[in-house]
Amino acid sequence: MSDIVQEAWRKYLIQLQAHPLRTKAITAGCLAGCSDLIAQKISGVKRLQLRRLLLIMLYGFAYSGPFGHFLHKVMDIIFRGKKGNKTVAKKVLLEQLTSSPWNNFFFMMYYGLVVEGRPLGLVRSKVRKDYPNIQLTAWKFWPIVGWINYQYMPLQFRVLFHSFVASCWAIFLNLKARSSAIKAA
Repeated sequence: MSDIVQEAWRKYLIQLQAHPLRTKAITAGCLAGCSDLIAQKISGVKRLQLRRLLLIMLYGFAYSGPFGHFLHKVMDIIFRGKKGNKTVAKKVLLEQLTSSPWNNFFFMMYYGLVVEGRPLGLVRSKVRKDYPNIQLTAWKFWPIVGWINYQYMPLQFRVLFHSFVASCWAIFLNLKARSSAIKAA
């Protein structure tokens, strides 16, 4: 079994080197799909909601993976050649003040409008109500992830690491969105 895993990892690394954006997008889509499967199971969904699953995978593939790819490239350009704890802290702070609020807002809007198909007014109201709590929770969790990512992960693995942790975070967001949708119904 370990030979199969080692060979799969080797092939993944080859694809990551040859086609980084595509590989990161596919990885983010697959991990987003896995997180949604888990979230559906945890939330007690009796029958798999395939449309929802595919739309969450689309989010990971079309937005999350590419966004992460370019975010880390930009961070590397902004802080080129700079290392150390002070630089890592600046990267984490910059990420938390820019991409974190945007990504949480964008996910909530996407989930409400596209995944659930709710009207804009209802989604806006829900975002106004839930966003502050979600963002405050994110600021308790993601800086630690960011620190680990910038301090210990090589550039080519940052999106993979971030996507893996984001799949866990997405379970939280999915469940939060789902519980609010159930209350609204």
